[in-house]
Amino acid sequence: MLSISRYDQPYVDTCRARIGAQNSAYDDLAKQADASALAAFEPLFFNHMVMALDCYFGHRARAVEGKDGNALNEVRVLCNSFIQNDGVLMADTQITLRPDESQLGYRVGDRIALAAADFARLSDAFFAEIEARYVGSSA
Repeated sequence: MLSISRYDQPYVDTCRARIGAQNSAYDDLAKQADASALAAFEPLFFNHMVMALDCYFGHRARAVEGKDGNALNEVRVLCNSFIQNDGVLMADTQITLRPDESQLGYRVGDRIALAAADFARLSDAFFAEIEARYVGSSA
């Protein structure tokens, strides 16, 4: 498949709503769950939510995404780390991801374990970057 350099706002809104529905379902579960079971489930769920988020925009053009350590880059690096490095953050020589400027602050070698608040911060920044870079840009 060719890369995508433009997304329509309705598509982005639909993806945001899907992510929101999953977050709401988690919140409902969290209200009823045993605290220790929830603590074990939360990072598994939200780590996979990062991969779901990325999948909605998986064919995004890297030239539009940039390499400056933005939230799109951070999601890409996280997903590659889940798939290729057993959930331990790995370096990407093509992306400048600075922990102190990233949404989550992970460093190469850190085990990735997102909490609900982490995912909310990351997904908000991700959608903002999608809208800034891909909505209304030329095809």
